[in-house]
Amino acid sequence: QLQLVESGGDLVQPGGSLRLSCAASGFRLDYYAIGWFRQAPGKEREGVSCISSSGGSTNYADSVKGRFTISRDNAKNTVYLRMNSLKPEDTAIYYCAAALELTDQPICHMDRPFAYWGQGTQVAVSS
Repeated sequence: QLQLVESGGDLVQPGGSLRLSCAASGFRLDYYAIGWFRQAPGKEREGVSCISSSGGSTNYADSVKGRFTISRDNAKNTVYLRMNSLKPEDTAIYYCAAALELTDQPICHMDRPFAYWGQGTQVAVSS
C-alpha cells in the first residue's frame, strides 16, 4: 500500500518552531518531488513548499520564505519541513504530497498534479 504519513504537528506559541516529517511507505521517494501544502479553516488549500526529487531545487510560498526550510533524506525515505518564527496565521492542517519526477527539474512547481497525499498533521500557533 502506497502511503504518505505526516507527523510533528503541535500547538506552539508565536515565535516557536516545529519540524514536520513526511514518511513514505510502500514506495521510494527518490523519484518524487514532494510538496507541502496547508489548509486553514474556511480557506482554500495553498502550497507552502516544494523540493525536487534530487533535492537540488526548492520553492517556497512568499508567506513562509526565510522562515521555513524543506529538506529530504532519501535514505530514510522522509521529507522534512522545518518551521521557525511561527505566526498565528500559520495555523492549519499541513499535508505532504508526492509527484513523480523521473528527471530532476530546475524549479519545483507546487501547481502540478500530485499523485499521493498524506492525511495531514495539525499545526496550531497561539499564545
